[in-house]
Amino acid sequence: MTRLRELLFPLIAVLCAFAVGALVVLFIGDSPIETYRLLLGSAFSWPDGIGYTLFFATPLIFTGLAVAVALRGGLLNIGAEGQLYIAAFATAWVGITLSNLPSALLIPLCCLAGIAAGAAWAAIPGILKARFGSHEVINTIMLNFIAVALLSYFTQYHYKVPGDPIMQTAPTSPSSNLAHLGKFIPGLPARIPLNLAFILAIVACILVYIFLWKTKWGYEMRATGANPSAAEYGGISIRKQIILAMAISGGLAGMVGINEVLGYRHRYYDGFSANYGFVGIAVALLGRNHPVGVFLAAILFAILLRGGIFVDAFTMHVSKDIVDMLQGIVIVFVAAEAIFRGPLKQFGLLKKAKV
Repeated sequence: MTRLRELLFPLIAVLCAFAVGALVVLFIGDSPIETYRLLLGSAFSWPDGIGYTLFFATPLIFTGLAVAVALRGGLLNIGAEGQLYIAAFATAWVGITLSNLPSALLIPLCCLAGIAAGAAWAAIPGILKARFGSHEVINTIMLNFIAVALLSYFTQYHYKVPGDPIMQTAPTSPSSNLAHLGKFIPGLPARIPLNLAFILAIVACILVYIFLWKTKWGYEMRATGANPSAAEYGGISIRKQIILAMAISGGLAGMVGINEVLGYRHRYYDGFSANYGFVGIAVALLGRNHPVGVFLAAILFAILLRGGIFVDAFTMHVSKDIVDMLQGIVIVFVAAEAIFRGPLKQFGLLKKAKV
């Protein structure tokens, strides 16, 4: 029952967001039924709809887990965007530099490079907070701009193919390419970019759950996030937990580079992220900072991203901006959880003390 109650507020937030969105669509002059049919129906068609929806969900799972781990540790990681850029470049760099290695060595090295780069970039604000008390929100936001600018410089002047008008690096070695799931799933065309990184995202959800709820280190991190004073009184090093939480968060965000570089573009492409790091905040909040919730929330936001393309193309007045509007409204209703507590308690759906 407790788990069902935990799902209740996100579900209410989504339903309220869609209800408000329907009113906005009606006010604009289009049919809410037709708009939502395009928005949701296009994401469940086989094979393209489901294939692309799961592909869009893959980076959101990684960034949602990244933000969720940081929040469990009492931190707000706004820097997943910069961390995934740094990680994608590091992944591509290894794939270019060590191109002579066989796939069995090159792919793991590329993955480890991306995870390590994301973790190292996120550890910077963690160390600054642990050592000097500077707020991680300000530091991670600033590091986002630094990461993008720094990588643009390296791409433009050191790793771009001469004469290429696109801001991107040279291609990585074919030995570093991840297989598309179309090779293993009957009826799923190989042209759909859904790749093994999606399986890796599912594994990451399982590992994050085991770490947070089944290990001593995860317990210490959650205890620090829940009550730092009590955790410190119990012998837990707060500084260590801050750095660890940020490093793990950055490593998870860095796994976006695996999907982007090894499974899709096979190079670093400047500006590839569709705000994955920032959407990951909404994914974590809607998913209640739990791996299962993050996975489901990422699927929902991926459905909106996929369906927004068809809404933009086949409706008279509604544009794909409805996706951003729905995401924003979902966040508002998640933040306004207290509004629903009173009515739900009256109907006996909530206990007096907790959800």
